[in-house]
Amino acid sequence: MSSLKWKGVREQYPNRWVLVEALKAISQNNKREIQDMAVISEYNDSTNAWKGYKTLHLENPSRELYIFHTSNEQIVVTEERFIGI
Repeated sequence: MSSLKWKGVREQYPNRWVLVEALKAISQNNKREIQDMAVISEYNDSTNAWKGYKTLHLENPSRELYIFHTSNEQIVVTEERFIGI
């Protein structure tokens, strides 16, 4: 896996759903800024992308995984606090 910025992901995987792992990220103002990422898989549709996400997340829930579509010029991840039950 090589480290990429979002611009590089968009160039290498145009108009695709991608499952990425955040390799370097920071939190600021309830936003998660992913600075470096690795593409795990690419997909034609969101349904298969979610299946891939769920499989990897069940195997290793500590990995910081995301699904994005490369038509988005920027990616925004909003952090929500877990309140619990």
